[in-house]
Amino acid sequence: MKIFDLKSLLLCGVMGLFTCCNTQVRGVAENKVTWDSLVVKRTYHMMNVDTNPACSLHVKFIYPTDFPDINVLNATKKQFILDYFGSKYADLSPELAAAKYAEDFVLTFKEDEKDFAKEKDTESRPSEIEDSWYDMNETASNHILYNRNNLLSFMILKESYNGGAHSAHSYTNRVIDLSTGLRITEKELFREDYQDDLAKIIVECIALANNVGDALELENIGFFNIKEIYPNKNFYVDEMGITYIFNEYEIAAYALGAVTVRIPYEKIRHLLLPSAPIASLAF
Repeated sequence: MKIFDLKSLLLCGVMGLFTCCNTQVRGVAENKVTWDSLVVKRTYHMMNVDTNPACSLHVKFIYPTDFPDINVLNATKKQFILDYFGSKYADLSPELAAAKYAEDFVLTFKEDEKDFAKEKDTESRPSEIEDSWYDMNETASNHILYNRNNLLSFMILKESYNGGAHSAHSYTNRVIDLSTGLRITEKELFREDYQDDLAKIIVECIALANNVGDALELENIGFFNIKEIYPNKNFYVDEMGITYIFNEYEIAAYALGAVTVRIPYEKIRHLLLPSAPIASLAF
C-alpha cells in the first residue's frame, strides 16, 4: 500500500497519486479570489515550569479576503472558518477565531494540571507513567487544491498528539460552489442510490493501486472489511476527477496511513447528475 507524506498528498491536487485510468485535462478559468493568511503559535508548560509537560499549537490558516460577490465571499470565509476551527468559532473573524482556538487549546491542556501535580507528589507513582504522556501537540494548516471554473477545493491537515504511542493525522477535504459560497455535498453531485455503485468503484481503485486481483485480498494487507468501504463525504474535485481520502483507522490499519483514491470522471459519469456543480468538468 502506498503511504503518503504531507508533500506527496498536496501534490495529488495537481498531479494525482493514483488513478483508475487516464483522464484528459480540460480548459480552465482561474477564480477571482484574493487570499490572506495568518500564523498562530502557542506553547505552555504545566504550572509554567519549563521541565513540566507542555502543550504546543502551530496554526497556519489561509482564508479568502476578496471576491466579486460580497455575499459569496462572506459565505465562503465562514465555511473556511467552520471547517478549520469548528462550529464554535464560525461567526468570528479569522483573527478572532484563531486566537480563541489557541486560547481554548491551552485551557483544555490546563485541565490536567491538578492530576499531574498530584501524581508528581505521590511516591507510589507507577514507574511506567511518563511525563510525556501529558504532552499535547497540534499542527494544523489548510491548502488550496483547486480554484477554477467556479469551484474551490481545499484540504485541512492536522497532526495531533495527546499521549499514547503515536500522533494522529487527519485530512479534511471540502469543495465550495463559488456561485453560492456553500459547500458542495455528494447529494448535489450524484444520482439517487449511487452509494453502492460508487463504493464498488472506490474498492476497485484501491485494489488496482495495491496490485491486487481480488479486492478481498486487501484484507490480508491491513484493510478492514472491504464490504464496509463506502463514500465518506471526504472528497475534493479538480479537472481530472474526484478524490476521496479515508483517514487513519477509517478503512485500514494505522500503518497504512491515509488512503487516497483518485477517480477520473469517466469512471463515475453515469452516476453524476447533469445539473451537478461539476458538470462542466465531468461531461
